[in-house]
Amino acid sequence: MEAMNVKRPSIEPRASGHIPEQIEMIRKIIDAGYAYEVNGSVYFDVIKYNEKYHYGKLSGRILEDLLSNTRELEAQQEKRNPGDFALWKKAQPEHIMRWSSPWGEGFPGWHIECSAMGTKYLGKNFDIHGGGMDLMFPHHESEIAQSRIANGSDSVKYWMHNNMITINGQKMGKSLGNFITLEEFFTGSHPGLSQAYSPMTIRFFILQAHYRSTLDFSNEALQASEKGLKKLQAGIATLRKILPSELHNTPSSFNIRQLMDNCYQAMNDDFNSPVVIANLFEGIRIINSVWDKKKRSALRILNF
Repeated sequence: MEAMNVKRPSIEPRASGHIPEQIEMIRKIIDAGYAYEVNGSVYFDVIKYNEKYHYGKLSGRILEDLLSNTRELEAQQEKRNPGDFALWKKAQPEHIMRWSSPWGEGFPGWHIECSAMGTKYLGKNFDIHGGGMDLMFPHHESEIAQSRIANGSDSVKYWMHNNMITINGQKMGKSLGNFITLEEFFTGSHPGLSQAYSPMTIRFFILQAHYRSTLDFSNEALQASEKGLKKLQAGIATLRKILPSELHNTPSSFNIRQLMDNCYQAMNDDFNSPVVIANLFEGIRIINSVWDKKKRSALRILNF
C-alpha cells in the first residue's frame, strides 16, 4: 500500500474481537421485534422489516421476486421465511469458531459483524461505505436492514461499489491461472506480463477507469498507462521551469481556473477520476504550449 502511495486505515478491526458488540446489536434487533430465535440460532425477519421499510432498496431488488426464486434448503427449514438471514448461528460440535451467547454457543452471522464494527468506530451515522459489486446483495442490503433497526436510522449516506477486475477480458481467478498479485506486477515475474510495472503506473492505470467500471489489465493497457504517466511527470518537470507570470500570460483560450474547477467538479461527481485525468492532460497541453513559446522567445533574443 505504501508503494502505491495509499494511506493505511487508522484501524483494522477483526470480527472475532468484537463478539460482545455483535451480541448487543442482535439483542436490540430482537427487542425491537425484528428477529427471532430458533434452536439456538437467531434470524432477521425480512418480511416484517419489508412491511415498513424496503428490503432491496440498495440493489433495486423486490422482496417478492427474491422469495419466489429462493430454493428451499434443508438448513433453511427452521427459518420463518427463506429470505430471512442469520444474525447468530448455533455452533455444531465440529465448528471451531464458537462463543457463549444468550442463545447458546455459536457464532455471528456474516452481515452483523460489519454493522457492529462500523457503529463502534464510525458512529451510528457515517458518510461512506465501500465494497465490491458482489457485496451489494445480500451483504450490504442486510447491513442496511439490521443497522436501521438497531440504530434507528440508515447508517450510511453513500454506498460506493467497485467493479470487477479482468485480465485480457477474462475474469481474474486462481483457477484460471491468470491471477496476478501486486508484487508480481511490480517485479514482472508473472508469465502473463511482458515487463515490470512501477507501483505508480498501476495506480495511474486504476485511476483511468471509473471505480464502478470493469478494470481490464493487459500489457498493452499498462504500457499505454506507463507512457501517459511519464507524459504527466514530464509536464510537471516543465512547469517548474516556467515563471508564474509566464503561465498567467497565456492566450484567452487557456482558462487555468476553469481547468481546476473541472477537476473538482469531476471528483465531486462520484469520484470521476477519468475526467480528472483528462483535464490534467489538457493542463499538460497548456504547459507545453507556454514552454514552447518561452523557448521561441529565447531563440529570437539569441538571434539578435
